[in-house]
Amino acid sequence: MIEEYHFGTITINGKTYNHDVEIRWTGEVLDWWRKESHLFDLEDIQRALNQDPEVIVFGTGAYGTARVSDRVKTDIEKRGIQLIIDKTEEAVKTFNVIKEESEEEKGKQVKVIGLFHLTC
Repeated sequence: MIEEYHFGTITINGKTYNHDVEIRWTGEVLDWWRKESHLFDLEDIQRALNQDPEVIVFGTGAYGTARVSDRVKTDIEKRGIQLIIDKTEEAVKTFNVIKEESEEEKGKQVKVIGLFHLTC
């Protein structure tokens, strides 16, 4: 699904994006804009939460500069959603593994969403 990530770009299903993205288990890729560039807060992930995911993978940038707010962590935990936070390069790998393992298990599609910050 995600073929490549380099600082500032990500290639998904053959298309390269140069802005932060939200990727859904369905293959849908959406622009992902936030109120504050390096802080992920509840209003920034509401669209993803509305999809009722089982797993959310945050990519915090090439150097891990971006942060997930405590409000987000608490809300995700209350909803019973698995939360994964890592630098974007590792987060992309994790997203791909979850997606691939899900596809290998017939009839078991894990509802995973990736929220990836592509720069710092």
